[in-house]
Amino acid sequence: MSRSVPPPSNMTTLGCALFATRWLQAPLYFGLVAAQGVYVYKFFNELWHLIHHVISGHADETHVMLAVLKLVDVVMIANLLIMVIVGGYETFVSRIGLQGHRDQPEWLSHVNSNVLKVKLATAIVGISSVHLLQMFVDVHHTPRHDLMWGTVIHMAFIASAAILAYMSGPMAAHEAKARTAKAEPRAVDIPAQREHGARDAAEPGTGAEQRVAAAGFPSRKLLEMFDEGRLRAPDPQVITRLGKVDFVTRKANVVLLGGPGTGKTHLAVALGVRACQAGHRVLFATAAEWGARLADARAAGRLREELTRLDAYPVLVVDEVGYVPLDPEAARLLFQLVSHRYERGSLIVTGNRPLSRWDEAFGDGATASATVDRLAHHADVITLEADSYRTRHLDDAPAAGGGGCATAAAPPRWPST
Repeated sequence: MSRSVPPPSNMTTLGCALFATRWLQAPLYFGLVAAQGVYVYKFFNELWHLIHHVISGHADETHVMLAVLKLVDVVMIANLLIMVIVGGYETFVSRIGLQGHRDQPEWLSHVNSNVLKVKLATAIVGISSVHLLQMFVDVHHTPRHDLMWGTVIHMAFIASAAILAYMSGPMAAHEAKARTAKAEPRAVDIPAQREHGARDAAEPGTGAEQRVAAAGFPSRKLLEMFDEGRLRAPDPQVITRLGKVDFVTRKANVVLLGGPGTGKTHLAVALGVRACQAGHRVLFATAAEWGARLADARAAGRLREELTRLDAYPVLVVDEVGYVPLDPEAARLLFQLVSHRYERGSLIVTGNRPLSRWDEAFGDGATASATVDRLAHHADVITLEADSYRTRHLDDAPAAGGGGCATAAAPPRWPST
């Protein structure tokens, strides 16, 4: 598959020098790290005073509540600091490179200056709420003047956060539109006609057949065509339950594992067709195709936009994980896809080896472990046990010779991976 080549850089020496000045902000973020340490000290200092007063019997219910609110206040400010430190550094200075880390913050994958401002505004409103609650809990010792101005300031914070959130919507849409207009044509399609079909399926009034056509399935397979009698595992009721496609509304995943010819792709496509019939948009591709697609988006500097664009599809099908070893870049990009979809949308994934052996396909144990951790958390992991449909008809074929008239063997009922 061809890869799009990023355009050559035209930055002048002056432009490079100006861009390098972003590193002047790095000490500021390390200063905030020191401030984080100050709040850690303040938290444990307040906690010790609370424990001491409770043990000595000098703390009534109001005192305990005020002390706990102070602790909550400190934690919320510390959360605000870490959001500014990590998100601000990632946005304005340099990539941190957390891909593959099991503790990568969910919000970091789609944070930008616009999102960061809204998150900060809402965090400030939360902190202001705690301060105002402290005043009302200790209302007998709080001057009315302080209560009035505390309420007015809190309402001003709420109004400003609401206005900022309202303004960020059109601004983000305008930025996305501008980036889309500047983006080069994709070098990798899954396949090319799918994108056209997907746009058609997004129009109002389109039906299940349009969604099926736009999904890019390699062929149309139905659950009714699947011969459950050939399976040694799982129980047929499991297939029937999956056929209700309620996992889509739960934003859960389905992982189908098994050897070649056991029906994994057949089931994946059939579940995708059921999802289309239930009104959901679906997009199908092999693991290698997803890797190529995301690699092109990353080369063009629009990986986040591509992952966000895929949110329009409640179901993505990732076929044939493990058949072809993934290069390190494709493995990391596949992790980013799984991480981005976590609790946002459903994935139907097929693979030819147990999840415990996915490090063989990913070539990196940490990336494989982080991918499996997110993929399997909310998932039905189904292992298909059956003889391969491609070879079992050979056992039923009549022996050569004998002078008799051979009877053609009945074709298998369902294909698979």
